[in-house]
Amino acid sequence: MKIFISTGEVSGDLQGAMLIKSLFKVAGEKNIDLEISGLGGDRMEDTGANIVANTAVIGSMGFVEGIPFVLPTIKIQNLAKQYIRQNPPDILVIIDYPTPNLALAAFVKQELPHIPVVYYIAPQDWAVPMLNNTPKIAKVVDKLLAIFPAEAEYFANKNIDVTWVGHPLLDRIEQAPDRNQARLNLDIASEDKIVTLLPASRQQEIKYLLPVMCQAAQTISQQLPEVKFIIPVSLPTYRDAIATAVKQYNIPATILDSQTLDAIACADLAITKSGTVNLEIALLNVPQVVIYRISPITAWIGRRLGFSVPLMSPPNLIVDRQIVPEFQQEEVTAENISSEAIAILSNFSRQQRIITGYQEMRSLLGSLGVCDRAAKEIFLQK
Repeated sequence: MKIFISTGEVSGDLQGAMLIKSLFKVAGEKNIDLEISGLGGDRMEDTGANIVANTAVIGSMGFVEGIPFVLPTIKIQNLAKQYIRQNPPDILVIIDYPTPNLALAAFVKQELPHIPVVYYIAPQDWAVPMLNNTPKIAKVVDKLLAIFPAEAEYFANKNIDVTWVGHPLLDRIEQAPDRNQARLNLDIASEDKIVTLLPASRQQEIKYLLPVMCQAAQTISQQLPEVKFIIPVSLPTYRDAIATAVKQYNIPATILDSQTLDAIACADLAITKSGTVNLEIALLNVPQVVIYRISPITAWIGRRLGFSVPLMSPPNLIVDRQIVPEFQQEEVTAENISSEAIAILSNFSRQQRIITGYQEMRSLLGSLGVCDRAAKEIFLQK
């Protein structure tokens, strides 16, 4: 059996790699000779996939931010289409990355309509209906594997064949170190006060979030000099920019080239970009401050179009209320970030309220074995 998996960005590469491990596991149980190819990154390649083109470094949010990636994305799409024509898969699995993935699914439905299309980790139309991906999904997707119960209900009401499998980060976090082990792994004393900074998995976040995050860290360091900072690097290409910022703002920070889960698990607080990493932080029971900012032009266009996102970070979206503080656009200032961070670090009851919110969120994510369930559903499509 041949499966083609298409995804993009750092988080998609992670989710793809986790799914591939389970696909090979289930294939072995079923005595299926399996070949996997697709679009992804190093993690997917390391788990046994033949990567046609690397999309882990292509990722943006916003109108203006996406412009530099238009031509590279078109080139990769053309490569993928050519590969699929020459090596037709038995199943196409698309993961997140809605605009390119729905275009690829439409191509397959037009030229190779017998190939079933499975969407795993779909766009968040259930939380933000204005995204308006649902009509496209209904046309080109045969099976949708939902990671949230509200998501499954939403798409089922749109007459899309959907199965709720749960959130795959449950499987990932099951293998993560606890606080004590993480500190042992990183040679950090149990009494040290640690703040982990997670500025970027996209190039635009280096520009719009890294400087203000470092400014906030500088303020925290001045008011709480005992605090030490850790910054895990999501992509090697970001390391130089992060190292330069750390030096510029004179932050007592250690930069890690990997060990993201250790960097999170060991922390007393995380200051982080918005995205999948917010769920990792929440599942590791670490309080966090979330920030999100795009270019002023993109923000202006979005507002003119009536686009509004009251809640941005996944933990808040899942429970539909703010359990972790988040700042968007003009609210993303060093003063706001540092004052919120210091308030959490200095107030045990604030920390406990966040942890209680995490427990509520966790109850909505399903049970362990998510990737295996997703893999079994994929095999059922053929």
